[in-house]
Parts: sequence; C-alpha cells; structure tokens
Amino acid sequence: MSNSSSISHFLLLPLADMRQLQLLHLCLFLAALLGNGLIISAGACGQHLHSPMFFFLLSLALTDLGSICTTVPKAMHNSLWGSRHISSTGCAAQVFLIVFFLGTEDFLLTLMCYDCYVSICKALHYGTLLGSRACAHMAAAAWASGFLTALLHTANTFSLSLCQDNALGQFFCEIPHILRLSCSDTYLREFGLLAFSTSPFLGCFVFMLLSYVQIFRAVLRIPSEQGRHKAFCTCLPHLAVVSLFISTGTFAHLKPPSISSPSLDVVVSVLYSVVPPALNPLIYSLRNQELKDALRKMMTLSFQKQ
Repeated sequence: MSNSSSISHFLLLPLADMRQLQLLHLCLFLAALLGNGLIISAGACGQHLHSPMFFFLLSLALTDLGSICTTVPKAMHNSLWGSRHISSTGCAAQVFLIVFFLGTEDFLLTLMCYDCYVSICKALHYGTLLGSRACAHMAAAAWASGFLTALLHTANTFSLSLCQDNALGQFFCEIPHILRLSCSDTYLREFGLLAFSTSPFLGCFVFMLLSYVQIFRAVLRIPSEQGRHKAFCTCLPHLAVVSLFISTGTFAHLKPPSISSPSLDVVVSVLYSVVPPALNPLIYSLRNQELKDALRKMMTLSFQKQ
C-alpha cells in the first residue's frame, strides 16, 4: 500500500479539449488581475482611503489575487503545453494556498458585512466598534484562521494512504478529489474534519444573512425612495456573490460522490474559486464612488507624469 508521500506526481483534468472553458478561465483571470490590482494600487496611493471598509477591501483583493493565481496559471500552463502533471509537492502547495486564501476570504466577507451593519444600524457607535486597532485585530484573526485551517487540512489530506490511480478529476488539486484516491477508511477522518470545518463558514453565512435582514429593515425605514434604492442596489449584489461563493464551495466539498461528474465538478469549482475573484472588485469596490474617484485621480497623475 502506497501513501501520498510516495506518489511523485498527480494528473490534473486536461482543459485542452474545452476551448470555451480555457477562454473563460483566461477572461476571468485577466479581469481579476486588473480589478484587484487597481484596488491594491488605489489603497496604497490614496491617503483618504483608510476607513475600515477600504482596509477590508484591500485584504479581500489580496486574497482574491492569491486564490486565482494558485489555480488558473497552472491549469492554463498545462493546457498550452499539453501536460497534466503536477508534482506531489506542488499539489500540496495548491491545497494549502487555496484553502488558506478562500478560508480567509470567507472571514473577510463576514467582517465587511459587519462593517456595513454597524455603519447603517449602529452608526453612532461606528468609531468605537470599528476603530483602527479593532479592524487590525479582526483582519489578523481572519488571516490566522485561514492559515490554521489550511495547515490542518493539508496535513490531514496528505497523510492519507493512497492506492488508487493518481488522476484527479479536477483542473487543480481539490481535497475531495484527493480523498477519492484513498484506499483506507482513514479518509473518513479527513471527510469528518472537512464537514466539521465547514461549520464556521456556514456560521459566518448565517451571521451575514441575519445582518442583512437587520440592514434591510433599517433601509426600509429610510424616507427617501432614492436612498432606499441606492442601499438595495449596493447590498443585494453583495449578498448574491457571498451566497454563490459559500453555497458552491460547501457543495463542492460535501456533495456525495454518487452525484459527482467531471462537468459538474468543474462548473462548481469555477463558481467558487474563479468567478468571485473576478466579480468582487466590481461588486464591492468599483461601485463605490470614493474608490472610483481615487482610481481616476491615480490614473490622471500617472498620465501626467508621462
């Protein structure tokens, strides 16, 4: 019986025969690089963009860049060169990084929802509840939680004994597909850990839903119809993207193998790992007038220097 440490490489799902999927990956990757790169540049250059929301936005942009750069470049490289290989070390690195960045992103989205809730429902206490030190502590806790979750899952996944084929039915190293290669009942340990670890993420989702209920109740009390419309146009896209991210990520990791198929697995993985990094800059940031003004000013200054 071989274990994961004796396998020199894994075989990823080839995308060479799926031109539409290749094009989708490329477009979303470029959109994520552009959108999140602009946010990071604006946050670094804009002296007035240091509110808690922009602090969390900057962290979110970093996690989005990290998550999409973990999976898409390798898949595109394999497609261009007609290869399917990824080393065992590279696979372990992918598992760690994708869990780290996506786990951190979930906690950051929760913090951003809390920021929105406090700014609308607890406006008088905003400075107390979301001071600079409190924001730094919350962001640090989000990154630390993502790191510990990733470390725990990577160590458990690659300690399993594998005796099946080394072919993975996914374009990146995803934990459920590695678990299917296990030849012993020890995979139940990791699956149980996987199910247990989703509870904080589902808890974050429930917290966000309850927060949005309170936000919508407060918005409905706004006397101006234009003000209500603006608030709903801002909050509803946020809730839609968060729901897509958490529901598809949970489904991908906890769905029973009986309903699994290569096409379904790829679609679901794209929805939680590739689409959100491309949409988040548009939904959370580029709809914000202050950030758009900062980007416009930054581009104007860059052109003037030339």
